Amino acid sequence: MPTSIRLAADTERRLDDLASATGRTKAFYLRQIIERGLDELEDYYLAAETLDRVRRGEEATLSLDEVERALALGH
Repeated sequence: MPTSIRLAADTERRLDDLASATGRTKAFYLRQIIERGLDELEDYYLAAETLDRVRRGEEATLSLDEVERALALGH
C-alpha cells in the first residue's frame, strides 16, 4: 500500500546520505525504521491507554497477592 510522509529536511538528507553510502533505497530504510519501531510504539501507546483506563477506574487491577492466589503461586 503506497503511503507518503513529509520529512524534515535534515532527516531527508540523512536518509539520502545513508541510502547513497550503502547502495540501498530510501524505501528500504523507511520500511526498516517502521517495522522495528512499530513494536515499541504499540507497547508504549497501548500501555498508556491502559494506564488512562486504570486511572479513570475503567480497568480492573489486582494486587500481587491476588495474582499469586489466582495462579496458585503461594510462597
